[in-house]
Amino acid sequence: MPELTLNKIGQIAVNVSDLEVAVAFYRDILGMKFLFQFPGLAFFDCNGVRLLLDELAGWQHPSSILYYKVDDIQDAYQTLEQQKVVFKERPHLVAKMPDHDLWMAFFEDPSSNLLALMSEIPHDK
Repeated sequence: MPELTLNKIGQIAVNVSDLEVAVAFYRDILGMKFLFQFPGLAFFDCNGVRLLLDELAGWQHPSSILYYKVDDIQDAYQTLEQQKVVFKERPHLVAKMPDHDLWMAFFEDPSSNLLALMSEIPHDK
């Protein structure tokens, strides 16, 4: 079985009750670098780790979501599945960005904390 080590955080999600108020706080008060926004979601750069503010909170979860960055999401998914990790869904395309496609797959730890695999797949040039 291939060895897999999840040790690079690519993104952390934080639930917010009012996205516009939260964006203003993180951008204008804390001085964080604003990256981009989608309906219900805003993204900031924290020295290479993305902070996602999530107003929609599609899954109710008690903690922040840690997104582990992996090079090959399909391989990481299969490796963890072989180790009896139960995923909420298979890896799927989340967003087509200008220079890459963003893929994710969500799973829970034994305490029901939501975790995710994320992979940024560059577009062929």
